[in-house]
Amino acid sequence: MIRKKCAAIVLAAGRGKRMQSHIPKQYLQIRGKPVLYYALKAFQDSFADRIVLVTAPEDMDFCRESIVEKYGFDKVKAIVPGGKERYHSVYEGIRAAGECDYLFIHDGARPFVTEDILRRAYSCVEKYGACVVGMPVKDTVKLADEEGFAASTPRRDLVWMVQTPQVFAYPLIKAAYTLLMEQEEELLEKGIRITDDAMVVEAFTDQRVRLEEGSYKNIKITTPEDLKIAESLNDF
Repeated sequence: MIRKKCAAIVLAAGRGKRMQSHIPKQYLQIRGKPVLYYALKAFQDSFADRIVLVTAPEDMDFCRESIVEKYGFDKVKAIVPGGKERYHSVYEGIRAAGECDYLFIHDGARPFVTEDILRRAYSCVEKYGACVVGMPVKDTVKLADEEGFAASTPRRDLVWMVQTPQVFAYPLIKAAYTLLMEQEEELLEKGIRITDDAMVVEAFTDQRVRLEEGSYKNIKITTPEDLKIAESLNDF
């Protein structure tokens, strides 16, 4: 089977306020290497053809010299500055990725993405055109009202924790993000907050997004507790 051309955007422009550290979470170390290293290595060793790394403008030289060049990540073809919000950074990554068949969008603070997850996501996007990896929740979930009282209880078997990568046919995600940027002011005025890429596709296209199993270990490093959990796992 001939695999179609795949590009990956790895997002590393966030500042990670919940980490309570002056060092952005993606540069904190796990077993002697930055968190971002592990996300980039997963795509470097995968079937992806090229990687676009999105960082804060002031971190571009550091990422190039101390991560990309140091560890020989030659699939990183561009390092571009991110924007104020996550969706701004994704948009810049899409612009830099160039034409491809499928685009993987991954948070650089998720170091436990694996080849198996990437292959499952590829098979899923090839079949459905839009795919998000995640896992079914283990706990009962309550939806709250605006006053903080329980309003409803969704069926647990239908509720998923969404992870990355989120993977889309390139023309689809490019068109959706183009519309988002054109209508950004209108969305902000309505108080609509874009939190992930699937939400953009859901809002601006009629494409359904398929959920595909990721891993309970595919955690995002967000708090000091997450860093301790990552150190304890034996998946590196």
